[in-house]
Amino acid sequence: MGDLASIFKAYDVRGVVPDELDEEIAEAVGAAFAEITEARELVVACDMRESSRPLAAAFARGATSRGADVIDAGLGSTDLLYYASGSRGLPGVMFTASHNPARYNGMKMCRPGAVPISGETGLTEIRDRAAELLRSGVGGSGGGTVVREDLLKGYAGHLRTLIDLSGIRPLKVVVDAGNGMGGHTVPSVFAGLPIELTPLYFELDGSFPNHEANPLEPANVVDLRKAVVEVGADLGLAYDGDADRCWVIDERGESVSPSTITALIAVRELAGHPGSPIIHNLITSKSVPEIVSEHGGVPVRTRVGHSYIKAEMARTGAIFGGEHSAHYYFRDFWFADSGMLAALHVLAALGEQRLPLSEMLARYTRYAASGEINSTVADQAAALEEIRERFAGRDGVTFDELDGLTVDGPDWWFNLRPSNTEPLLRLNAEAADEHLMVAVRDEVLAVVRRQL
Repeated sequence: MGDLASIFKAYDVRGVVPDELDEEIAEAVGAAFAEITEARELVVACDMRESSRPLAAAFARGATSRGADVIDAGLGSTDLLYYASGSRGLPGVMFTASHNPARYNGMKMCRPGAVPISGETGLTEIRDRAAELLRSGVGGSGGGTVVREDLLKGYAGHLRTLIDLSGIRPLKVVVDAGNGMGGHTVPSVFAGLPIELTPLYFELDGSFPNHEANPLEPANVVDLRKAVVEVGADLGLAYDGDADRCWVIDERGESVSPSTITALIAVRELAGHPGSPIIHNLITSKSVPEIVSEHGGVPVRTRVGHSYIKAEMARTGAIFGGEHSAHYYFRDFWFADSGMLAALHVLAALGEQRLPLSEMLARYTRYAASGEINSTVADQAAALEEIRERFAGRDGVTFDELDGLTVDGPDWWFNLRPSNTEPLLRLNAEAADEHLMVAVRDEVLAVVRRQL
């Protein structure tokens, strides 16, 4: 039996198969999930990893042992699972390890309406009950059934009802699915649109033979950037393993900041819902709240992390939320994130006018940003305190500690925050121009990296 405390994280379950996560554990978690959520019916989906189907089947055995009926959606993206949970009003579980290497797998759990289950909202109870069942045996009187149902057509159709793509011009699009679930969902979602699609790595393969399915790493979008230029595409899209994140490449083969995409989608959503709140985390570009305010919206700043964004969206009734990691959240999609829905917004915006993507997005890009820079630091608290002392007393400088330490200057800002799982400090800096950003970035790193 694995150590459940090591694989139950703050917001999901994730571990190495079979050393940390195996079918016995999945079955116990399935029984515990059915008990804690009091589910009489639930839905399960999985990604293309070799271990995903066996783990999902074991989870279903545990759930049915508690009398719960299981809808087995088979292969799907994480946002397909959210669609199933939201449209059916059922709790659900997605078997995926997202962008992690092939030897990993995991579970993303939600209550009816795609409401996420975290350590604070039931995940700890599920873990503790599963541990009890592993010691005593799952047992149970059974009675539940498993019914296989293909939800891909319904998922694709639902997304298409949320965005009007009827009048877009023909577009050439390259999509790098990274051998992940985008290769399964993109053809159905794009079907019938005036899109000339160039697919890269659409073959479902959980060993990720071409590159990791993590588009945030520049090395993993090299092939996509090259293909966009070679075929003369209007844009490129890259997905992670479970296709809940979407990365955008412009017609020049250049990466587009997720902050820029957040600002674009925010403006589009505000056009239909004037005055609505828009969520952004504290390391998105300052251009995001500026543009939201200029278009009559109410910017709401949150900590980094999807659970914080989803909680703030529910609390404020926000129409949309975006974060630096290329996750985009939609009120009309049960406050859940969908990389595919974000991609459709970009396609609609581009196809409704004649400018190339880089020119169309220029109005949403105002500052020079460092991107996220990680430094291994033994004493994170000491490094943060030294940074505070160094910048204290400078004209126009303010501090806040919503998440790590944010230092805000007249024409620049930076955030330095500790990792929750590693001895790292993560730096994001932004300034009015490249020269000032580099100066601020290098001054902070000079202090932080003395703590190595």
